[in-house]
This record gives sequence, C-alpha cells and structure tokens, in this order.
Amino acid sequence: MKKLFVIGGMGAGKSTARQALVDQGLPNIDLDQVGHDVLTWDTVKEELVAAFGEDILDENSEINRRALAAKAFVSPAETRKLNRITMPRIEEAFTDRVSELEREGHAAVVVEHSVFKNRASSLAYDADVVIAVLAPLDMRIERAVKSGWEETDVRRRIAQQITDADRIEAADVVFNNDSTPDELRNQVLAWWGEYSKDL
Repeated sequence: MKKLFVIGGMGAGKSTARQALVDQGLPNIDLDQVGHDVLTWDTVKEELVAAFGEDILDENSEINRRALAAKAFVSPAETRKLNRITMPRIEEAFTDRVSELEREGHAAVVVEHSVFKNRASSLAYDADVVIAVLAPLDMRIERAVKSGWEETDVRRRIAQQITDADRIEAADVVFNNDSTPDELRNQVLAWWGEYSKDL
C-alpha cells in the first residue's frame, strides 16, 4: 500500500489537498486527529498532568488542548517534553491504522502530517510520496485566523515549524496554493491522475 504524506505549514492548504485525494476514494489518516485521540488515553493524561500540571485539565478531567499548547509551545524544551509523551503513542495508533487499511486491501492511503520535520525522524520515514503544499506566509496567517485561531498563536506555531525551503527539499511533489481551493484541487487531481496509473 502506497503511503502519501501531505505536509505544509499552518494555513497552507494541507486539508484541501488531502480532501481532493479522499474524494478519489483514498482512505486517510489525519495525524493531528490521531494526536487528539491519544490525549484521551488515561496513561497519556496522567503523564501530561505530571509534566505540565493539573491546570491543563478541563472541568471534565479531559486535556484542555489550548491550555496544554500554551505551556508546551513556549520553548523547544517544553515542546520536547510534550513530544516524548505523545509521539510514541501517536506512532503506535498510526501503525495500527495503516496495518488495518493494508488488510482491507487499499492501494494507497493519504496521511496529513502537520508537524513533519524531515523524513528520517518522523512517521514519514517510509513514505512513498511526500507532497508539500506551500503558500505565502501572510496568506497562511490570514487563513488560519479566519478559521478561528488567534494571530499571535498562529505566528508562534509557524515559528516552531520547518521552513518552506526544508519542505521543498523533503518533498517529491510540491503544490503552490496561492490561489483558490479549487485551483489547488485541480493541481492535486492532475498529479493523482498520472501517479495512480501505476498503482
């Protein structure tokens, strides 16, 4: 089964690219969603509270993601602390899902990977294709704010991510999303039409 990883900065249009492929019948895995899911695991909650304090829990004793983010993304050291707890669990959940899809006989899966750093040290180490979606920074910030994020939060998260130059270097395919969502969809579908001939 081919693993197609979609990478890109916040507000670049990864979800639009992923959805274009899902509309062609591909199953998909959103690693952000997997990350949210593992926050509900009791062992993960206990370890996060021990690392970051009781005040990351909401009134239902669930992890408040914004409260956690406010503490975990203040410095590289705090982010590493978060990753040490969550990343092995995310990898476990991801690997289980990939195995399940393989057993079901799918030819390919599309994986949205927002915290991609490089191929060697990420879940994309055995990706068949890394697809980078790029967009100008001001456009990305505007899109993220429009979808409900605080601008300062957006800028802080973008500062923690790799650069577009790094993404281009790691990618097999690059799409520039500086126009409309439809234009990006058309680019992705044209590429998929060619790539899928060999599946």
